[in-house]
Amino acid sequence: MVVGSMKQNEWILSDADPRADSLAAALGIPVKIARILVNRKITDAEGAQSFLHGTLEDLHDPFLLQGMRTAVERLLKAASRGEKVLIFGDYDVDGVLSVVILSRALSTLGAKVDYYIPDRLEEGYGLKTSHIQIVEEKQARVVVSVDCGIKAVDFVREASGKGVDVIITDHHLPGDQLPEALAVLNPVVPGSGYPYKSLAGIGVAFKLIQALFQGHPRESQLPHYLKLVSIATVADIVSLTGENRIFVRYGLQGLEGVSNLGLKSLLSVCGLEHKSVQVSDVGFRIAPRINAAGRMGRADLAVQLFFSGSEEEGRRIASELDDMNGIRQGIEKKIYAQATQRIRSQSLDQRYKLLVLGCDEWHRGVIGIVASKLKEDFHRPVLLFAYDAGKAHGSGRSIREFPLIECLDHTRQYFNNYGGHPMAVGCELGIDNLPQLKRAMNAYVDNRITEEDLRRKIRIDTRLDFDEIGAAFLDHFALLSPFGVGNPKPIFTTDDVEVVAAPRRLQERHLKLLLKHNGRYFDAVGWGKGDWIDSLSKGSRISVVYSLQVKEYLGQERLTLVLEDMRPFGTSPT
Repeated sequence: MVVGSMKQNEWILSDADPRADSLAAALGIPVKIARILVNRKITDAEGAQSFLHGTLEDLHDPFLLQGMRTAVERLLKAASRGEKVLIFGDYDVDGVLSVVILSRALSTLGAKVDYYIPDRLEEGYGLKTSHIQIVEEKQARVVVSVDCGIKAVDFVREASGKGVDVIITDHHLPGDQLPEALAVLNPVVPGSGYPYKSLAGIGVAFKLIQALFQGHPRESQLPHYLKLVSIATVADIVSLTGENRIFVRYGLQGLEGVSNLGLKSLLSVCGLEHKSVQVSDVGFRIAPRINAAGRMGRADLAVQLFFSGSEEEGRRIASELDDMNGIRQGIEKKIYAQATQRIRSQSLDQRYKLLVLGCDEWHRGVIGIVASKLKEDFHRPVLLFAYDAGKAHGSGRSIREFPLIECLDHTRQYFNNYGGHPMAVGCELGIDNLPQLKRAMNAYVDNRITEEDLRRKIRIDTRLDFDEIGAAFLDHFALLSPFGVGNPKPIFTTDDVEVVAAPRRLQERHLKLLLKHNGRYFDAVGWGKGDWIDSLSKGSRISVVYSLQVKEYLGQERLTLVLEDMRPFGTSPT
């Protein structure tokens, strides 16, 4: 069923599925909660119980992952022999925190451990043959990649030829050829044997730690690692289903009380120390500060934070990361303004289904964030390039209707290298190839992205009356979290809602309302929707689309409706 919107969004209300009634009866949960589960393809009682009440006991056996036993045996042998193990990571949150947890785990087992993270701006992503020199300088006998390496065919060949064993742990899609490493741990590789395919890079690293600790006294320490696993899993925007859901739920709970001096300092600078940490807090406060180091070419600083030897050192590094994030935000704001002005002045969003822009002044460490914002603004895939020394370094983001990585696969002949996921990609090519690439990409998307795909859509889980939002409903609602990719925050709609007080504008940009329906009153906020105030007044009757936000304030939980859209009540569907 489709209804209209005063904001030109398309409201898509899920049809009531009779399986929700059966599920509600079987589990003793509200029907509206059951509808949300069914909308996420969870239709049987066993699956729903696992989703709502999954525990660490439900994690899969790590040895189901092909190559795991070989990897564990080699690493334990390296520890017993005193051989140097070099952990090679990526410069984003997933890579940095993977380095941290695997370094810590191997060190507790007595291994000699070192790490290396390439400079984002100078070296780019992944293991290259030039990194053999690093391996030799550090006198490593074993190299373990985290969050990278699945395409490092040449590096592995050269390292193996020099007597160095390579263990690949990654979650990205492989290329045409797998590296001939001692072990390749990657759930998406064909024949991996692993039942869950959506792990982040840190998820694969954690499975390796889980296997290393199996039957060891250190096994009881595994839950502590989930604090960092949860941060990286959220930051890498992987599906919050299955094992990822368990990692994040338990990890975020653990962040309410931490002993690691660096993590404690980071939470403090984010205003989150001793507080309940939500997925949104990770995405908007914690992860950007860790990411800022890599984006500004200082990923090593983020690693050092978590190995701080004193509170003073932890505070100093956390403060430095905070400053870097501020600089990053300023650069990002400038690029965003320039890109938006170019799109609007040249009507690029009216002419193209895929937006491709570049500039030699843009910072390549920040363009991915800007691409994400532009994707939201113009609701179409965006690929931005930063030019440097004859090369174009690109970062792209896409809408759910279009897997951008397939577009890069189709135009692969133009790239020096590329990779990513359906929703996010990175690439590099010669600037001279950009005109041909743009033409090829536009031809590709013209046949695959429809005008319907480019219409903004709000997918609504169910209608909800305000008098249904009681304590029992909210208790069950809490079990649905954490929300993210694969488990989006539930969206509700309510008709004939009264605005019972004069609307207020917050910080010039946001909207604050007090709403009434069926005798119940709730505060509502519209983030970035301050311009709606001109169409509202006390006594207005509206239909609203919203999500629920429960936050602690002065020791008590407060519920706020977060407005997604609204229209005058009684407006005819379009």
